[in-house]
Amino acid sequence: MKKILIWGGTGQIGTHLVRKLTKNNYTVTVVTRNIHQKGHLIKTQGNAGYIQIKECSIFEEDKVRKLFENTDICINLIGILFEKKNGNSFKNIHTVFPTLLAKLCKEYKLKKFIHVSALGINDAVDSIYAKSKLEGEQNILKIFPHTTVLRPSIVYSSSDNFSCNLMTLLSRLPVFPLYYNGETKFTPIHCSDLTDVINFAISKKVNSNIIECVGPQILSFKEILVTLQELINKKRLLLPFPNQLALLTAKFFQLLPNPLLTVDQLMLLKYNNIVSGKYKTNFDIGLPAKKIFGEEVKKYSYMWTEGGEYSRKKRI
Repeated sequence: MKKILIWGGTGQIGTHLVRKLTKNNYTVTVVTRNIHQKGHLIKTQGNAGYIQIKECSIFEEDKVRKLFENTDICINLIGILFEKKNGNSFKNIHTVFPTLLAKLCKEYKLKKFIHVSALGINDAVDSIYAKSKLEGEQNILKIFPHTTVLRPSIVYSSSDNFSCNLMTLLSRLPVFPLYYNGETKFTPIHCSDLTDVINFAISKKVNSNIIECVGPQILSFKEILVTLQELINKKRLLLPFPNQLALLTAKFFQLLPNPLLTVDQLMLLKYNNIVSGKYKTNFDIGLPAKKIFGEEVKKYSYMWTEGGEYSRKKRI
């Protein structure tokens, strides 16, 4: 029975993944910074005996090292969308820590290291986020050859920070800004489709070091917004924003504790988030994503409609 160590296992992808892995008889150790805050959720994701929860900060190298002593496979899901204080910078989270994990995978002779990165980071040359992700990838691939790097597009589900946040904003704002005219293209992948790829990378031999993970559709940002506002029965004015005005609003928003938009995220929005053609995709390895964005979001969008979960039009 393989023993899997998961970093970032309490987030959207992690909770879906833990449930899938334990169902397939893997034993999982999930690492969290606060076991009292996050532990109760993880404990419900599998049968007793299949899940261990360990409390550890990524900055405590001695504790991090100890967790590798009884591990076969390491999975890193940790990532941030904006920088915070106390060392939570893009450099530390996306470059330094993954590099440490790769070194420990090599030192303890693990069978595999699966690292979840992001799609489109080669092109976004003026984004600190993208640069830190790319540098992290390059480091771990040099150090530990038994690495599979997964580059997903936007990952969505009922517990995401993408579709849920957008529906909240669309339900409250009469006007919604269209940055870069809403033309930026995305290939959203449902969380369960992505965890299928991770599970496949664990159980099967994957020959590609980098796999781009995408859904079955290419949607512009405007098309995504139109879909979401139709699902929550709202009609909003989608207003193109001049770049200079967008930059000013991003500078203001990033001063907030949990910013709606940062300057770095605005830079990322310039670049399409679609397959590059340089690497294999989940479709190429025999795992085509099947879930359609609008159909899946419809299952939980009633929470943003009039009447909420008690609405007569609740979608099942």
